[in-house]
Amino acid sequence: MPSAFEAVRSDAHSDSTFFVTSGLLFIASAATTTLWTSSMDSGMAMLGGWTMSMAWMRMPTQTWLGAAASFMGMWLLMMVAMMIPSLTGMLMGYRRALRSAGTARLGGATVLAGAGYFLVWMLVGAAVYPLGIALAATEMRSEAVSRFVPVATGAVLLIAGCVQLSGWKARQLVLCRDSPQCAAMQSADARSSWAHGIHLGVHCGLCCSGYMMILLVTGVMNLGVMVMVAAAITIERLAPRPLRIARTAGMIVIAAAVIAIVQALLPP
Repeated sequence: MPSAFEAVRSDAHSDSTFFVTSGLLFIASAATTTLWTSSMDSGMAMLGGWTMSMAWMRMPTQTWLGAAASFMGMWLLMMVAMMIPSLTGMLMGYRRALRSAGTARLGGATVLAGAGYFLVWMLVGAAVYPLGIALAATEMRSEAVSRFVPVATGAVLLIAGCVQLSGWKARQLVLCRDSPQCAAMQSADARSSWAHGIHLGVHCGLCCSGYMMILLVTGVMNLGVMVMVAAAITIERLAPRPLRIARTAGMIVIAAAVIAIVQALLPP
């Protein structure tokens, strides 16, 4: 039987490894995302004074399958970079719950939970991509639709801001920060760990729906927007008063939406 001191030292070493691995994964994904987005063209100028993101365009040498694979690879890297800071805290809570239940080997359970979490975000990307492609094709074919995009963008931002202020958002934020299954989880088997990661991913995806709307309509490959959205999500998860952060962000987004709509409606 290991002594209490040895157990504490082993736990500290395990947690240090977890934090270092999370940090390296964040650095690698953030650096790769930055290089990827900076190597792409800024986009295509459209009627109405806006720019279409290159994420919705297929290169002349690409097949549709290749374009979809490229988007999904970019999406996964982007989600890892944006979500790792907040996910680390959630997985740390999961590890503590398992440890208090007497589970010693936490590495595999942590990896599976993280994989389940990012599977949810991959499914979100798989749903978003065909919708983005269809909308981009419509915008390129129709001059009227293209000119309406700036107003529509402002409207979506307005909806996103209202989501941030809603009671629904407040409930999702509580579920995302204080997952009830985290404390109840007592098994580190593969199925339970995988299910817990999916559970976290679903609640996180719902909680981040407003931010995802902002990201998608302002340019899915816009590095500045990515940084601001990632920072807002992380602060919401870690700040002692998350609802205040969420509502402040909502008011800022609503103000930006009103400005965007007014600018779009003003004559050139």
